Amino acid sequence: MHYRGLTWDHPRGYRALQAAAARLTESENGLTLDWDTHSLEGFEAHPIADLCARYDLVVLDHPHVGEAVEAGCLVPLETLFDAAEITEWGAASIGPSLASYRYAERHWALPLDAATQVMAARTDLLDDALPQTWAGALALSERRPVALSLAGPHAALTFQSIVAAIDGARPRDPGQFVHNDSGAAALDIMAPLASRTPDTARDLNPIALLERMRRDDDVALCPLVYGYVNYAAPIDGSRAILFGDAPAAQAGGRRGSTLGGTGIGISTRAEITPALLDHLRWLMSDIAQRDFIPTHDGQPSRRSAWSDEAVNARWGNFYRNTAATLEDAYVRPRFPHAIALQTEVSALLRDGLAFGTPHATLLGAMQDAYRRHRPLAAEL
Repeated sequence: MHYRGLTWDHPRGYRALQAAAARLTESENGLTLDWDTHSLEGFEAHPIADLCARYDLVVLDHPHVGEAVEAGCLVPLETLFDAAEITEWGAASIGPSLASYRYAERHWALPLDAATQVMAARTDLLDDALPQTWAGALALSERRPVALSLAGPHAALTFQSIVAAIDGARPRDPGQFVHNDSGAAALDIMAPLASRTPDTARDLNPIALLERMRRDDDVALCPLVYGYVNYAAPIDGSRAILFGDAPAAQAGGRRGSTLGGTGIGISTRAEITPALLDHLRWLMSDIAQRDFIPTHDGQPSRRSAWSDEAVNARWGNFYRNTAATLEDAYVRPRFPHAIALQTEVSALLRDGLAFGTPHATLLGAMQDAYRRHRPLAAEL
């Protein structure tokens, strides 16, 4: 049986999957598999139903899950795997990696890859240790070039992460996008940092921002950007980036961050065979996650890989330095219009920060967008 999969066009997204697929043969494994790629922007925003109509396996982000369930284009894991297997994957995966794909009482993707927003720094451009709080990041921005990640959906994601740090364990009100007081406090942090962000970094997605940081000297620190292990070691003469936990609102507080990572969804167009399920099981196994995936530029989801001495030694302690942030990461809404909401809120934030829109007006506009996009009853 031959299958087609779609992932995203960064080494972290495709090299391990393609290398694993290259080992498969029909005679020995009962299947062959080709992985195509699309851009980060396509991964973040392309309609999931369209992708599932063309591919058997789709690498997706968890906010697409509600949209996929509404379209009926993914197969729930509970119909394919034993409950004990799913429970084990959840326990073994770092942070809410598997839980983020649970919606309407079922799981819709396997947590292949784990990531969240963390701090990224060029230590050779800093005069002190990495800041531990947002107050520290603001103080640093007065004497060193500090950039916010605001391109595409990342304005909304940065905002939600700062709110998560400010709110800590405060219960979320499902009728509000954010609490007004914590939203205003987050904007108090974002406004000066946005105004000080170097022009060369304003329109860069996380990959492009990290690429710039390792090759140029105009950004010393980004306090919140999705972590990519690939930039934690020097490559082709470029400088390594030091990654650390996201800032807290107060010393010792929650490291506010919004979960990223990727999952493998199985589309309803796929002819599912035991051989396909065995290959997916292998990708989730301890040996694949601790050895094969890191060796092929991937970023595993198993907690055992994040604490592995050899894996950390190879990648500048990226995993050990950021695991605490990932364990406590905020999971985004997954209702059917969550992607549209994320897009609209990001545009509102970029314009509001650029033009100095009063915080109350900006928060009101985001709340109006939330009311329009959120179903009256939904798992958030």
